[in-house]
Amino acid sequence: MAEAQEGPGRRGKRAGPGAEEPAEAEAERPGRRRRSFQPAAEPRGTTVLHDTVSARPQPLPARHFDTRTTEPVSFFLSSLEELLAWQPDSNDDFNVAAVPLAKRQPSLRSKRPRTLVCHDMRGGYLDDRFIQGSATRNPYVFYHWRYIDIFVYFSHHTITIPPVCWTNAAHRNGVPVLGTFITEWTDGEKLCEAFLAGGEEAYHAVSKQLARIAQHYRFDGWLVNVENTLSAAAVRNLPPFLRHLTAQVHSAVPGGLVIWYDSVLQNGALRWQNELNEENRVFFDACDGLFTNYNWKEDHLERTRGLAGPRHTDVYVGVDVFARGDVIGGGFDTDKSLRLIRQHDLSAAIFAPGWVYEHLGAENFLHNENKFWGLLAEYLPTHSICTLPLATSFSLGMGTSRFLAGKEEEAGPWYDLSAQEIQPLYLEREGRLSTSCCLQDAWRGGSSLRLQGTISPGEERVAIRLFSLQMPAPPKLFLTLLYKLEGPHADEVAVALELTTWDSGTCHEGNVTSLPEPNGRHHPRFLPAPPPGLAKLLATCDRGSHGWTSRCYELDLQDCSLRDLSLLVSRHQPSPQETPFTCLLGEVRVLDAASVAASPPQVQSLTASQLWWQEGPEKEQLSLSVTLRWAFPPDQAGCFRVLSQGARCRQGQTPLQLLGLAHTCLYRAVGLVVPRPAAGQSCRLELLVEPVLRDKLPVDPDRWGRLVLVYSEPAHGTS
Repeated sequence: MAEAQEGPGRRGKRAGPGAEEPAEAEAERPGRRRRSFQPAAEPRGTTVLHDTVSARPQPLPARHFDTRTTEPVSFFLSSLEELLAWQPDSNDDFNVAAVPLAKRQPSLRSKRPRTLVCHDMRGGYLDDRFIQGSATRNPYVFYHWRYIDIFVYFSHHTITIPPVCWTNAAHRNGVPVLGTFITEWTDGEKLCEAFLAGGEEAYHAVSKQLARIAQHYRFDGWLVNVENTLSAAAVRNLPPFLRHLTAQVHSAVPGGLVIWYDSVLQNGALRWQNELNEENRVFFDACDGLFTNYNWKEDHLERTRGLAGPRHTDVYVGVDVFARGDVIGGGFDTDKSLRLIRQHDLSAAIFAPGWVYEHLGAENFLHNENKFWGLLAEYLPTHSICTLPLATSFSLGMGTSRFLAGKEEEAGPWYDLSAQEIQPLYLEREGRLSTSCCLQDAWRGGSSLRLQGTISPGEERVAIRLFSLQMPAPPKLFLTLLYKLEGPHADEVAVALELTTWDSGTCHEGNVTSLPEPNGRHHPRFLPAPPPGLAKLLATCDRGSHGWTSRCYELDLQDCSLRDLSLLVSRHQPSPQETPFTCLLGEVRVLDAASVAASPPQVQSLTASQLWWQEGPEKEQLSLSVTLRWAFPPDQAGCFRVLSQGARCRQGQTPLQLLGLAHTCLYRAVGLVVPRPAAGQSCRLELLVEPVLRDKLPVDPDRWGRLVLVYSEPAHGTS
């Protein structure tokens, strides 16, 4: 074979215990012939692929794949030429967001003041560029999605396409994501002159490409930031460019947005205004909103509010958390800025909240992050979930281990924002309640939700709101809860779920003759076992293990609208003293009973391509990277677990090993260590794709995807 290239060390995995055993375990002995592996009859639906090991794999495009490991990566565009030359490419399918934007209330069309978060960290495209995740320890994550309306991924590259992991995480929580189109300095002047100073054909081509890119990668629009002076000809065409871009984005992306950053004036001068005024209003009028600069005072807010008129919530007043320049607030005093902005009924743009991570460090990041957003919560209206199923294990998309069914499945740090699950409200009541993430123990993923608080003297219970809801209730609901009580008072309290409904004279629990619950509070009936025929749900009701307790409930409602989902913590016995409690939530689900009975679909058409063979790491081993594709109905799976049954060159079984998570019908397995076949011998690698449904009900293995790769060395004299 050809000389070995550098192998993928960071992400390499053995394909199973059999991979450690060299093919020479079946070495020739006198009087015996070496036998090729003869696969048994495969289960129905299994794809069988034969491949010859190649020492010269075809190179993969560096824009889409890491040049060392061939992992898929997110990317940006650096020039006008790259933008205009961009075309959809099957190699960048990994960069297409898999999670549609979840519905929630109130929508962006409401006139409630909004909150935009602009993420700017160390130039961008850090470990978040690895689409399938990385082994990053103590990464930066954002998870207070219930409190914000828009997320912008910012960098100083000309065309910042948001890394797909951010779009997936934001969309799962109902938040639209914008990329950034920025021009700066002398190069920015030249770029703007090239497409703005000519006729409309030039700037139409740019706006059409920007809209196509947002549509293709399934994010939601653009922040436009021109931070360089413009010639008279260029600035004259800037408003029509913004109008055309906004129209193109609205047409291509449902609910799409274009927001202008406060920078150049209508005469082409670069001079930040820190407000909406007559010098920059022409750009505000041409798009969906204005993001102001940060050095404002209260009189700027007053003038902005007066000039914006009915569009006052389309003005996003900039707040730099790093407090650079002459600003109000910043850091843990950012609430001072928010208080003034809300007093004038304006929207806010919180720039670089990663200050918590960059300035205070990674070690206590989760504690400091909760403190930062807790101080702002008074000024951040929350959002309601509008669709079922609601199913979450609260994972942040990172961890120090990976858990499955309450047990550590894989040790070691991991980071994959696409795997972040639906996030709750993070409520804080000084001295009475704290909500935080627990990385040390989880039911699924990397973290659970830790609720710590006290039940006051004389009170029987406390209700902790997890989610705000706004949707019609189906006739029958199933609810499930996985929890773990900790601490010295664990045996003094009990937990359950509580649903509240919006006030309505027609809302009834059970049959129509029953009286409405007081205050619209409903306590679902505990199910020791679900009704017959719901075996899938039965399996989940009975599966508490490793210290976790599992509970299932049902609730019949008529003509009701759901309002809140809360955890009810109650004492077993009345007490004149306060009772402290610590509860870990591992999983919560609210399911429409009608959908639970449906049979899950099957993974189909599993194929493999882009096989990369490399030498090592040991003499009798090879390293394989391969792209898997399959078919599965859209929006039914929350993710897919990609597994290996191991590679072997003789009969036998090896245990399943998790290779990683896929968030679309596509996965690149990287650096699989497999045994090298001897001359005249073939070996077998089995790969499986397990769908994880949105309602998290189990899927039988016979509905998984299966692919068997039978591989051998080339015949003597070939390569």
